[in-house]
Amino acid sequence: MMGRGADRSAPRAADPLAHGGLIYDGEVMHLRLSPHRHQFRYRVWTLLLDLDRLDEVAGRLRLMARNRFAPVSFHDRDHGARDGSDLRAWVEARLRDAGRPAPARIWLLAMPRLFGVAFNPLSVFYCRDAAGRLQSVIYEVKNTFGDQHAYVLSAETAAGEGAGEAADAPAMVRHSHAKQFFVSPFMDMDQTYRFDLSDPGARIALRIRQGAGSETRLIATQNGAARALTDGALARLAMGRPLHALKVLAGIHWEALRLWIKGVPFLGHPGDAHVYAPGVRPPQA
Repeated sequence: MMGRGADRSAPRAADPLAHGGLIYDGEVMHLRLSPHRHQFRYRVWTLLLDLDRLDEVAGRLRLMARNRFAPVSFHDRDHGARDGSDLRAWVEARLRDAGRPAPARIWLLAMPRLFGVAFNPLSVFYCRDAAGRLQSVIYEVKNTFGDQHAYVLSAETAAGEGAGEAADAPAMVRHSHAKQFFVSPFMDMDQTYRFDLSDPGARIALRIRQGAGSETRLIATQNGAARALTDGALARLAMGRPLHALKVLAGIHWEALRLWIKGVPFLGHPGDAHVYAPGVRPPQA
């Protein structure tokens, strides 16, 4: 996963979003290590979009629309403040609150609505400077109870070196954050997330390790290969996987049932007053 000695301070040689958007077709994997081992995988496709060119992208595609029904659609209210307000303004406010620099460009990795339905357990905002360097990352996390939280992290960390990783693999951003937001009724709040994130290009790669102290309890990964964002590609994906979003939601609940059958303790929803960790205030819109 890690290219040794990679220099991430240099601008990117080529712009993956030269046409405003890309498709990434790949796979999500979850591996729970304790108290019982449990693993599942599913196919997933996502879009990487330039927030400043959403209308341009939707305008050149017949199968995709912005803020209206279409076979594939992007709705502003699915992200950020969730009220349809400007997403760039929301991102800039989150970065400002976290003491991070204002971005020149913002890319969003997320699943679109497919025939009006979407659910994004995780969306990623890549925030870049004028030279194209990745400065900050916002991980927008949703749970199945309708709650949402944004983790704002610096991407200006030195790339580490991982044993056994290919020398020509993309450099990874590595950072961590204490868990602040309730996601799973089978995982308590006293956890830390450790993120490994590639800068999008021909491929994307994301790994999240969740645990307490030195113990890793859960590993989640997402990978994918880039495809041009065209009507032909959207048609093949939409017709080949027409229940894409519903399968993600159904899969989450099916895996929860399997965990319960295996005897993993069910912690339940902590209630609205306790969705966030003690001392953590929900971000303002």
